[in-house]
Amino acid sequence: MSGLRVADFDFPLPPELIAQEPAEKRGQSRMLVIGRATDALRDAQFGEFASLLQPGDLLVLNDSRVIPARLYARRTVTRNKQAPTALIEVLLTEPAGNNQWRALVKPGRKVGVGERLMFPAANGEIALEAEVLERGEFGERLLRFAEVDDFFAVLDKVGHMPLPPYIRRNDADTDRERYQTVFAQERGSVAAPTAGLHFTPQTLDDLAARGVETARVTLHVGLGTFAPLRVERVDEVRLHRERYSLSAETADAVNRALREGRRIVAVGTTVVRTLEAAALRAGAGPVQAHSGETNIFISPGFDFRVVGALLTNFHLPQSSLLMLVSAFAGRERVLAAYDHAVKAGYRFFSYGDCMFVESAAQKPMR
Repeated sequence: MSGLRVADFDFPLPPELIAQEPAEKRGQSRMLVIGRATDALRDAQFGEFASLLQPGDLLVLNDSRVIPARLYARRTVTRNKQAPTALIEVLLTEPAGNNQWRALVKPGRKVGVGERLMFPAANGEIALEAEVLERGEFGERLLRFAEVDDFFAVLDKVGHMPLPPYIRRNDADTDRERYQTVFAQERGSVAAPTAGLHFTPQTLDDLAARGVETARVTLHVGLGTFAPLRVERVDEVRLHRERYSLSAETADAVNRALREGRRIVAVGTTVVRTLEAAALRAGAGPVQAHSGETNIFISPGFDFRVVGALLTNFHLPQSSLLMLVSAFAGRERVLAAYDHAVKAGYRFFSYGDCMFVESAAQKPMR
C-alpha cells in the first residue's frame, strides 16, 4: 500500500452535512452499520448499538477528559506590561512540564519569543500570564505560565471548550457537557474522543445487562487532531505524539479476551491507536500495563492484533483517521460507505453520526 496518496482518501462532502450542534439528546444519533469483510450497509440508530454486541465482547472506552483549552490573550511586546494589543486565540495542545504548555497561537505571525501574554477573566482582571519561550512552525509556541495556586481551576473559569474549526460558532455553556463523554475522567484532551459522545448511562447499563465486558484506556487527544497532513504520499505521514495510559486491569481484560477468542470492540480511533500501540510495544508477548506516548500511524496494510470491531464517527477527507478506518475495513469499502452516508444525509464529524464496523469473534491467541 506504499503507493497510496493522501488524495486517495478524499471524498465530496456538502458543507451542510457538517454537524454544527450535537443531537437534541445524547444517544439519538444515526448509525451506519457495515461489515469488516462485506459490502453490506445498514442504516440504524445508535440506540441499537448494545443489541449489536454479543455476551463476552470486550468494549474498550477512552476516558480522557477534555479541558477548556481555548484561551484569549492580550499580547505585550515587553516584560513591563506596556499597552495591550488586540485579543489573540491560544489553543493549549500539550503540557510540557514546569508550568509549560505547547500551544497554537492565532494570529501568530507577530507573536515572538520573549513576549508576555495576558489572559483576562470576565471581569477584566488578569487571571493567567505566560511568556513565549519558543516559536515553531504553523503557529506553534511553547509557553511558560506564571505559577498560580490551581492552574486547572483557573482554566475552568477563563477557558473555552476547544470546538474544532469546522464548527463555525463560538462555544456555548451546553458544550461543557455535550463535548465531553459521560465516562470522562482523566483530564488532558484538547479534543473529544468523539465516538464516545453518543453513549449515555443507559447505554452502559444495557451493555452490562447484555453481558458485555467494559474496560477503559486513556489517550489524550492532542495537536494531531488539528494539524492537516502536509505531505502527498501516505508513507510520508508523521503524526504528533500523544500521551496514553493502559492500566493493569485493562491489560488483563485485553489479554484474557485475546486468549479466549472474544471480540474486542474499540470505541473510537483513539482506542484503536492505544491498543494497537500497546500490542506493538509488547511484541510477541501479552499486552502490559504502562503509560507513555505514541505517534502510531495506522494506514492500509496495517496488521491489527487486538481490535476486532470499531465504533467511530465520520472523519475529515484526507485525514489520518479516515486512513485508520480504511486500514481496518478496506479503503474502497469505507469510501463507498461514506458515499452512502452523504447521499443519505448523515451528519459528519465531531457532533455528527457514527458508523459501526462489525466483525465476528476473534480467533484465540496462540
